[in-house]
Amino acid sequence: MLVTTPRFRIARIVLATLAILYALSPRLRDSQTPNATSSLAESAAEFKEARERMVREQIAGRDVRDPRVLAAMRKVPRHLFVPADVRKLAYIDSPLPIGLGQTISQPYIVAFMTEALELKPQDRVLEIGTGSGYQAAVLAELVKEVYTIEIVDSLAREAEARLKRLGYTNVRMRSGDGYRGWPEAAPFDAIMLTAAPDHVPQPLTDQLRDGGRLILPLGRGDQDLVRLRRTRQGIQHERLLPVRFVPMTGEAENVR
Repeated sequence: MLVTTPRFRIARIVLATLAILYALSPRLRDSQTPNATSSLAESAAEFKEARERMVREQIAGRDVRDPRVLAAMRKVPRHLFVPADVRKLAYIDSPLPIGLGQTISQPYIVAFMTEALELKPQDRVLEIGTGSGYQAAVLAELVKEVYTIEIVDSLAREAEARLKRLGYTNVRMRSGDGYRGWPEAAPFDAIMLTAAPDHVPQPLTDQLRDGGRLILPLGRGDQDLVRLRRTRQGIQHERLLPVRFVPMTGEAENVR
């Protein structure tokens, strides 16, 4: 005969309760899965709607007209290129911090600079200043190959992993100072700087093929977005609009 005490009965009750919870836990998990899936689907739908609104109001609603650029801006999920704590702000008309003193550019500026490069599907493009990889992803939707360089090693590694995870197999990534470009991959059809030097880096203009375009923010205080074009007569300069970018660091700071 089994003799039970109050303490033993309580222990049995606790153990029985735990056993019931253990048995039910898969059902509980299963019952929660549809809700989690539904929540993710709702978030994806909300981000897609916000992205469509961004393109309609901030980009097409201004002066960007290239249908390929607009399609790329609609497709690339900007919210996956910003830190989680600002993800809900991913589609507002503003640059956003991505850490280490760096930013992701305002969506309109990304689209404007991309359109200004006059890109063709077979082009090879060099980007200086990868940041989180968003601009590289937009470029990758439009051209054959993108070469991109980021001076902050941790950002470079994160951007490379992110771009691979999102399936951008036509992007080549390098960590380092982008002032001298990527000479072994030159010449390029287009080059984009997403940080501002106070002068045009000569190594970059040297890496443009004939007819190639270079776009960059230029200046340390007041900055202008400038487009350069290599022609048979030399390098043509064109000022496009006032901008404000983080300064280009590294060798650019020491060249006068």
